Amino acid sequence: MSRAVPHHAPSVEFNASIGGRAVTAMAEAVVDLDAIAHNTRVLAAPAGPAGMMAVVKAGGFGHGAAEVARTALRHGATWLGVTSVDEALALRAEGLSAPLLLWLYPPTETFEAVLSAGIDVSVGAVAALEVLADAADRTGTIANVHLKVDTGMSRGGAPLEEWAQLFAWARKFESAGLLRVRGLWSHLANAENPESPALLAQIREFEAARQTATAAGLAPPILHLANSAAGLQVPQARYDLLRAGIGLYGIEPVPGKSYGLRPAMTVRAQILLTKRVPAGTGVSYGPDFFTDRETTLALVPLGFADGVPRQTGGRASLSVHGVRCPVAGRVSMDQVVLDVGDLPVRAGDWAVMLGPGDLGEPTAAEWAEWAGTNPHEILTGIGARVRRRYESRDTP
Repeated sequence: MSRAVPHHAPSVEFNASIGGRAVTAMAEAVVDLDAIAHNTRVLAAPAGPAGMMAVVKAGGFGHGAAEVARTALRHGATWLGVTSVDEALALRAEGLSAPLLLWLYPPTETFEAVLSAGIDVSVGAVAALEVLADAADRTGTIANVHLKVDTGMSRGGAPLEEWAQLFAWARKFESAGLLRVRGLWSHLANAENPESPALLAQIREFEAARQTATAAGLAPPILHLANSAAGLQVPQARYDLLRAGIGLYGIEPVPGKSYGLRPAMTVRAQILLTKRVPAGTGVSYGPDFFTDRETTLALVPLGFADGVPRQTGGRASLSVHGVRCPVAGRVSMDQVVLDVGDLPVRAGDWAVMLGPGDLGEPTAAEWAEWAGTNPHEILTGIGARVRRRYESRDTP
């Protein structure tokens, strides 16, 4: 069981100093690094010979990229993956020297800083190969590239009709000592059903890409296709390296199946104000909501600027003293109002937006259902005003 954050913990534990002034967090996201470590071990177990890539893009799915990366690398991850140049360089600035792949960049990127930092680059077009080769020539640094092919997702990567040209140019630049083709990869559109015809077709396309690359004289040592879901249940998609994204953060990637992953984030805020109101009291903008009885309302400093989806008003709830309390009325930018009924609630008590669910609090999956989205959007949407705090029994 993941260690839930006690709802009654005194706020003094979370004081900080900003500009010499003591500041108490009104809202915080507590990240359980032991859960990250556990999830890494679960996901790394079925990985191929190159191991597991911890995908820490978007600030580690909102958890903190550097903190998650360090924990994952200590517990079985061998690679890190991010979206952008800025994300990659930020990890290097944090002292993380592990193999690192990035896959999105503008056409104007020159790559000098990337090559200097020893960062691998995904390439799905000849034009990007040319820019990388030019950067390698100017800096005297061989560029490590992972050639990306589109196998049916119709997003990033070279389409089938461009594979031969991409591979030919990669071979040319590799022979010239400018590039090293370290990987060949693609991205699955859906790995939830291991017998899906579309999934099996993508695997066949990836095999065709490998054969085409071999025919062009390329021998990339790392082939990678599997995400969290495929890594756990589609052995033929694992190849050399497993890329773990949402599973790393404890969200089960296959609906209806549990692999023992543990959600790592708990988001909570201190109640700022309570008030007793009669039946028929309108609450928040509109108002669209009126109390149906005498009740207590509690003001919580979490709103849509902090990651509470605005469209969840009327469906969502937060947990106070282990009891689900519905959001009353519309979600505001900075706050929500809870209908706590007759609970003995006072200012300073904690309201839990989401967590592992061990103490009855809502989970990221529930918020995703209320908002009509996925847990990825819920986790990455937790705003910068919500202070991150890290807990672990065995991680410095």
